[in-house]
Amino acid sequence: MVPIRRFDSAFIIFAKRHYQWIARASLFVIFFYFGFLKLVGLSPADDLALGFAAHMGMGAYAMELFYALAVIECVIGVLMLFPKLTRAAIGIMLLHMILVCSPLVLYAEAVWIRPLVPNLEGQYIIKNAALVALALGLVAATRPLTKK
Repeated sequence: MVPIRRFDSAFIIFAKRHYQWIARASLFVIFFYFGFLKLVGLSPADDLALGFAAHMGMGAYAMELFYALAVIECVIGVLMLFPKLTRAAIGIMLLHMILVCSPLVLYAEAVWIRPLVPNLEGQYIIKNAALVALALGLVAATRPLTKK
């Protein structure tokens, strides 16, 4: 039992020591990579995003909005790499999450097979909850603003 406790303690110490950079690197890869795939026309989310824009009456601007979303994702990814830019990254990410999660309610026919059973696109959206949790871990480690 002692080796298990030793391993447990060492693993917790490792996680506390390295969480920040692992979280930042993970968020960078996810946001930047997914944004880049959109920019080069290789994202599997293209149809969902363009369909959502059309569904919301913005079909005439769908591609422009899609590319803007892609650039914003890349920017979020880069900002996540810099601890001093955490607040900006999280603020932009919050707005981004509201937008990209809205099809769960506003374009339900595209993301649900039936109530509470998401299709693959719906699962793709729901996984954003894990990204939010990861980002909240970074916020928890951010020092509050102080008066000068």
